[in-house]
Amino acid sequence: MRCSCLRLPPLSRAVLGVRSSSKLARPVNCAGAGRSKCGLLCLEDCGNGQKSLVCCVMEPTLGHPIKVVVRRTGLSAHVIRVWEKRYQAVVPERTTTNRRLYSDEDIAHLQWLQQAVQAGQSIGRIAHLSTPELMKLVRAEQAAAPLTQRPTDGEVEKKDTADPGEFLAQALVAVQGLDAVSLEEQLVRASIALSQRHLLEEVVQPLMERIGQMWQEGTLRVSDEHMASAVVCSFIGNLRASFQVSATAPHVVATTPAGQLHEIGALLASVVATSEGWNSTFLGPNLPAEEIAGAAAQKGAKAVLLSIIYPGDDPHLGGELLKLRRLIGGDMALLAGGRAAPHYQRFLNQAGAVTLTDLNNLRDSLNALRS
Repeated sequence: MRCSCLRLPPLSRAVLGVRSSSKLARPVNCAGAGRSKCGLLCLEDCGNGQKSLVCCVMEPTLGHPIKVVVRRTGLSAHVIRVWEKRYQAVVPERTTTNRRLYSDEDIAHLQWLQQAVQAGQSIGRIAHLSTPELMKLVRAEQAAAPLTQRPTDGEVEKKDTADPGEFLAQALVAVQGLDAVSLEEQLVRASIALSQRHLLEEVVQPLMERIGQMWQEGTLRVSDEHMASAVVCSFIGNLRASFQVSATAPHVVATTPAGQLHEIGALLASVVATSEGWNSTFLGPNLPAEEIAGAAAQKGAKAVLLSIIYPGDDPHLGGELLKLRRLIGGDMALLAGGRAAPHYQRFLNQAGAVTLTDLNNLRDSLNALRS
């Protein structure tokens, strides 16, 4: 908001009949030197014992929706909201309909935060800094960097120049150290440096696959696995919520069949579907065929996405897959993937399911369904 002051002709203090301590409303930031605040009325000293009554009116300024902020900063909507909610990095105004509006100053602050994080700073350590302090910090980091690593004037750092393997390695260190804060920070940093596709395919998916392998090998504690799953699920869920999809787009439901307790694969599939322009409903894990079919029918889904990760020897899962096909009918697509999916290939074939090998394969299959 911007304060606009309307000055009335000079009047004596007695004629005004308003004490400088009066509070007509919440004070606004319009009082300058020689002026005392009186709510929305300011008393300006005109000399000779006279005061000028200044009526201050708050005028709305134009803010920017989050789509503009995403375009200008290169940050994802998910990262912006995490920084805003968790670290109060910016405090946007809200409209009467609770829509966020960001000022030019907010955008500049986010741009400098992004550069500081890319330089290796922790968002938790720098979120409280002012924009001038961030500028000073970033310039100091740039001055200390080798000449070959310094950006030239006007150069904009491109996404995917960072090594996804570094983020993956640091995330695994955080998991083994039971450090939820560090794990989330590595995921956020990866989401800044990498495109959404590379983030999911080269960091998040291999991270969870490696965690699953370590858990099965007995080299990772159950508590470590649970912590990592909670952090990654929250991160992916927030990422999924940041996409805007048309209400008329086709619908899919994503879940895991009965006996499959690991939900991250289904959540990843749901994010990919949303990013490809589908309305995607994540149903959670471990659902019997009847529940999956009922939800798919209620949503008018064009496809059901199944994640099958562990175990790979459930004697009941084959029957669940065949039952699901009978319940959803022959027209609805059934797509299944995950580390353990090949162990049930015979039943997947009988159910007429498309077996997915990776997230890119999922994208291709979804695009084929829409064509």
